[in-house]
Amino acid sequence: MIEVRNLTFSYEEQSPLFNDFSWHINRGQAWSIIGPSGCGKTTLLYLLSGLLRPMEGQILIDGAPILRPRPRTGLILQDHGLLPWATVKENAWLGFRIRRFYGPDGKHAPPGIASNNSEMQKRLDYWLRRLGLDGLGDKYPSQLSGGQRQRTAIARSLVLDPDVLLMDEPFSALDVSIREDLQHLIQQFHHESQMTIIHVTHDIEEAIVLGEQILVLTGGTNQEPRIIKNTLDGSVSSPNHPEFQTLYETLRLQLGRVS
Repeated sequence: MIEVRNLTFSYEEQSPLFNDFSWHINRGQAWSIIGPSGCGKTTLLYLLSGLLRPMEGQILIDGAPILRPRPRTGLILQDHGLLPWATVKENAWLGFRIRRFYGPDGKHAPPGIASNNSEMQKRLDYWLRRLGLDGLGDKYPSQLSGGQRQRTAIARSLVLDPDVLLMDEPFSALDVSIREDLQHLIQQFHHESQMTIIHVTHDIEEAIVLGEQILVLTGGTNQEPRIIKNTLDGSVSSPNHPEFQTLYETLRLQLGRVS
């Protein structure tokens, strides 16, 4: 589904983060990307989203090169990105408003996408209820907890029925109990929907919980992908489980080698 071909990218006057880097993601897989600060985790996510362009090489989704943000790719950021003057419902409805404004042009909305108000309202109501926000629709971001704001950001992406979901450390600023709750929600949703999910994190435990496959990036220039297959595949989420601890140590050693 996603093909990264011979990617080269660097910021001005810096060493390349990626040089001739190739990577393949099958449809329906859940990946975690982990590595030291400054290694290019978020940069790679932005390249996949179309917010950044490769200097050399290509990124393709379903065979089409990514030259701009893609309408069926959802992006969830660490800082929520909510409109402070809009309610929970209005923030979650934002993508629908944009799609309706442009129409199904293939750039801002997928061609042939339904724009029926009642159908969109059903999807909105479903995700607000599923994410525990159905009683908070008229609240503003300033009236919400951090977990509720992040749930609103998740709802805003999922109501649009993306086939690829990109997440940039969305739970890192949350309390442990809230973070674990949202991790399990995303994990459950992936098993139900088989959506392709790519999740950036600096936390080894989170990488294990959410990633069927784990891409480890280096603090230098990334040329060959270092991939760890997660044999647990969400079946074990307790850090005290022996298999979890073994995988944790494997990743910790890998990060020590690449930092």
